[in-house]
Amino acid sequence: MPISEIPIFSMLRTRMQWHQERQKLLSENVANSDTPNFRPRDLAPLDFTRGGPRSPSVALVTTDPAHLAGFGGGGTQFASDGNGPFEIRPAGNGVDHEDQMMRVASNQLDYQMATTLYSRGLTLIKTAIGK
Repeated sequence: MPISEIPIFSMLRTRMQWHQERQKLLSENVANSDTPNFRPRDLAPLDFTRGGPRSPSVALVTTDPAHLAGFGGGGTQFASDGNGPFEIRPAGNGVDHEDQMMRVASNQLDYQMATTLYSRGLTLIKTAIGK
């Protein structure tokens, strides 16, 4: 079985692609902060609960009655999130630098987490096969 077909690696790869697309949108928001009538954009959060070849379903198993019930929570085509409170300046621009930079930092940390999980998963597989 190729690594690309292992569900966790497929989901991590999709997650990293989503973060790359989000970083591109956030940088466009900052770059257009002085453009009149510009509205900041962002991507909708990923939803791995939808079934499909790019997002396999993963269910949590409760082996003890004390366990909490879990819930579920591709490519370059991601939904755009039109929501978001923002103030509009007199020129009609709605970019808030502080908010955008907080999103950039959060996006960077989430991307680093996904890459770390991906590389550690590969290390576990290498250990299991003895390389």
